[in-house]
Amino acid sequence: MRLIHVLPLLALGVLAASLPAQTPAPGAPRPPRQQVRIDTARARLLYVSDKHEDHPASDYAAAIAGKARTDSIFATRSAGVMRYEKTAYRSRHGDLDIPVYVFSPLQSRGARAHAALVWVHGGVHGNWDQNYLPFIIEATQKGYVVVAPDYRGSTGYGEAHHRAIDYGGKEVDDVEDALGFLGTRSEVDPARIGVMGWSHGGFITAHLMMRGGRTRFVAGAAIVPVTNLIFRLSYKGPGYQRSFSTQRELPGLPFEQREEYVRRSPYYHVDSLTRPLLVHVASNDTDVDFVEARPLIDALQARKPHLAETKIYWDPTPGPASVGHTFSRRVNRQTLLREDSPEQVDSWNRVWTFLEWNLKPSQGAK
Repeated sequence: MRLIHVLPLLALGVLAASLPAQTPAPGAPRPPRQQVRIDTARARLLYVSDKHEDHPASDYAAAIAGKARTDSIFATRSAGVMRYEKTAYRSRHGDLDIPVYVFSPLQSRGARAHAALVWVHGGVHGNWDQNYLPFIIEATQKGYVVVAPDYRGSTGYGEAHHRAIDYGGKEVDDVEDALGFLGTRSEVDPARIGVMGWSHGGFITAHLMMRGGRTRFVAGAAIVPVTNLIFRLSYKGPGYQRSFSTQRELPGLPFEQREEYVRRSPYYHVDSLTRPLLVHVASNDTDVDFVEARPLIDALQARKPHLAETKIYWDPTPGPASVGHTFSRRVNRQTLLREDSPEQVDSWNRVWTFLEWNLKPSQGAK
C-alpha cells in the first residue's frame, strides 16, 4: 500500500519540477540584477565596429610602390619566356576598373587555339605578386593564357580600391568579369576557360563554381580555400573580424547578418556545384585551419563525388607562411624558383592533370 501512495507523490514532484518558475506579479518588486564589473581592457580588446570608416587602413603609398616593383619584376622576368602585359577592364558594377595581368605563350597558335586560366590571388587585402612566377611560366609553357585580376580590395592601387573590398560579394563578380575580357582575346577558346586560386582565391574559385546553372567556368581548382565565414570569424576572433564587419557592403558580424554570411560562404553551396572542382587542403594549415577546411571536403565527397576531386595532405612540408597553408607555394623569394617538397610536387601534378582533362590545353597545338 505504501507504494501506491508514493507513486502519485513522485509524479507530482516531477510535474512540479517541470513547471516554469513563476514570474513576479505585476507591480511586485523584481530581484536586483547581477552587477558585473566591466573589464575595460577586455572590452577594448573585444570591441568590433560595424562602421566603414573604422575599416583597417594601410600604407597606401608603400603598397603602390610595392606594386610598381612587382610589375617591374614581371616585365623583366617574362622577357624571352612568355608574353606579358598589364591592362584593365570595367567591373559590371560600373564603379571600378579592375587591373589585370595577362601572361601568354610566346608563340600564339592562332584564333581560339588556347585554353585560359583566370588565376585569383589570395589575402583579405592582397594582390597578385611575383611569387606566382614559376607556376605562371609552367602554365604558359603548357599553352594556357593566364589572366590574373587585382579585384576590388586588392592592395597597390590606392585607398579607394582598397576600401572597396567586398569579401564574397562584388569581388566575385569582378573576377567573373574576366570572362568578358577574355572574350576580346582572339587566341582564347571561350569553351576552355577555367578558374583557380589559393586561400581567398580558392574561396572565390569555389563561389564561381557553385553558381548552379549560372556557372560559366568549365572547371576550377581551389587550394586551401576559405570555406565558412561564420565559423572562420568566430574562430579567428576580433582582430580578424574587424576586416569584415567594417566593409561597406557587409556591416556587422555573422549574428547580425546571418543570411548574408551564409550566402557568402561556399560551404553552404555545395549542392550548387555543377561542374568539376578540385580541392586540396592541409591538416597543418594555420590560416584556413583544418577544422574549417575538413567539413567542405566531407560535404563534397558525400554529395558531389562525381564532380569533386579532393585530397587532404596530412602534415605536408611547411611553406613560407602559415605552415601548411602554403605547402604548394614553396618559392624561393630571391630566385623566384620552386623549392619543391614531395607534397608540392604531388599537388601540382594533380592540378595540372585535372586541368588538362577538363580544359585540354594542348588542343590546337600544331
